[in-house]
Amino acid sequence: MNTTHNIPQNPVYIGVDVAKATLALHGARMPAEVSNDGAGHRRLLRALPPGAHVVLEATGGYERALVLALHDAQVALSVLNPRQVRDFARAQGRLAKTDKIDAAVLAAFGACMRPGPDAPPRAAEVALAELVSRREQMVAWRVAEQNRAEHHRLAKVRAQARALVKTLEREIKRLETWIAEAMEADAALKSRSERLQQVQGVGPVVAASLLGQIPELGTLDRRTAAALVGVAPFNFDSGPQRGQRHIRAGRSAPRATLYMAALTASFHNPILKTFYQRLLSHGKPFKLAITAVMRKLIVLLNHILKNPDFVLA
Repeated sequence: MNTTHNIPQNPVYIGVDVAKATLALHGARMPAEVSNDGAGHRRLLRALPPGAHVVLEATGGYERALVLALHDAQVALSVLNPRQVRDFARAQGRLAKTDKIDAAVLAAFGACMRPGPDAPPRAAEVALAELVSRREQMVAWRVAEQNRAEHHRLAKVRAQARALVKTLEREIKRLETWIAEAMEADAALKSRSERLQQVQGVGPVVAASLLGQIPELGTLDRRTAAALVGVAPFNFDSGPQRGQRHIRAGRSAPRATLYMAALTASFHNPILKTFYQRLLSHGKPFKLAITAVMRKLIVLLNHILKNPDFVLA
């Protein structure tokens, strides 16, 4: 995979709205729509004008093949948070929502906000992200099957459910083995994982999951790191009124990973345990206290990756 981009000096922003089967396009005489497969990606690449900068949203996976194709072709691109784009559309008075309209909004967002191009991932990072995502799917299936088990009445159905859970557990362990092998095989990932695991509450699975879900970790400022996983509080004030601060948006998968790490850290990490207990003693509800621990944890993890010389106390 290529590791550099031809970053345009005067970018021409192309909006791409991603669906499972199709890509709606907007800008610079692009075709209105192409298929979301290899043939469609090649057609899109051929139609791109000089200086193209493609703007699209994260869609939970349907965009991944296109993103890799664009990176391989050294095309500048930005994968945006959907909520940010929707807020931009509302600010412009664009309340209707279709694939064609969304592609136009993405092109307009690019021209107005001029987002920086995303760095192309390394092959090892792409593989890790896929393995981590697959493990998340398997874990979700196991939880769903376990939740359904209490409603089964027939003995043979209960036996089948138990067998399925055991199969899923076996496959989850196999994925964890593959993840460990992938981390061991790549010196950079191995080093970053070991650095994260210096923080009590972060084990090998959590470290690998965060590196797969947030490849930017270690390159962000503290506010962006917290906002990226949706644990940064935002003010809701108006005039003299001071509303309660709320978290919003962010990536749900790493937030779930961070939640489990924060639960462990709140009992076993001396510093975060003291912080957590102090919040509870001041009458803060569990949800607020654990979110605060999550925020401190992600800021710390980002900091120690960003500053290799930083030594944990």
